Amino acid sequence: MSLETLKHAQRERILFLDQCLAWRGQANRRDLMQRFDISTAQAAIDFRTYLSLTDTPPVYDATEKTYFACAGHRALSDAGPRQVFDLLSDETTSLGASIPLPGRVMDPAIIAPLYRAMNGERDIQITYTSMTSGLSAPQWIGPARFHFDGEAIHLRAWSYKHEAYRDYLPIRIHKPVRTSRDRVAPLPFDTDWHTQVRLWIRPRSDLSESQASVVRLEYGFEGRSHLIVETRKALGFYVIRRWRLGEDKSRLELEKTEEVES
Repeated sequence: MSLETLKHAQRERILFLDQCLAWRGQANRRDLMQRFDISTAQAAIDFRTYLSLTDTPPVYDATEKTYFACAGHRALSDAGPRQVFDLLSDETTSLGASIPLPGRVMDPAIIAPLYRAMNGERDIQITYTSMTSGLSAPQWIGPARFHFDGEAIHLRAWSYKHEAYRDYLPIRIHKPVRTSRDRVAPLPFDTDWHTQVRLWIRPRSDLSESQASVVRLEYGFEGRSHLIVETRKALGFYVIRRWRLGEDKSRLELEKTEEVES
């Protein structure tokens, strides 16, 4: 038996299961049942099929009723950033890009322990290289969630060193990531994540009226003076960067940001 000999539907389930083990570091029957709306019996068959195909079988934990990937897990197929983000966030939205995105290297040996710490509400120790301050000493973080800016996956986590929520690029976290600990208290409330903001965007102020008119048409202003984008306050930076607001050659600029009253 091989992947190629399986029917398409089961092959998709097997690949999903394999990527769960690669990037989450764990999988169980419920993952298959929820994603593909299949029965417990079919999920059990898929697990047996997967175990017959992999050279690095996962280990079953009877207490957790979950399979955990072995240290040398080798995925049956590759996955791109969008697929990985879907696995980490349980979302299945399409990227919808019409041009190739830059390749961002990711390592399951980094992602999986971060996911497991987040899922288990545990803290984890990392060594991180910042593009501004360089290599940091080992530090403890409390992983809270993953988010995706359209090109790269970010980990939002509580930094015990800085006593604030920060975003980390998993590709800048050094291996091995092994040391974790019980969390003595719940993480602080992430105000910026739970606050919605509106970004008021307009054509760049130094454009001529004819140029501004074209920009309004291009970006679908539809007679409005501004485009209004709503997002989480914690993600406003990524919107500004992705839309290139305020850059020299940008056709748009940010006029103001305001919080949305709940």
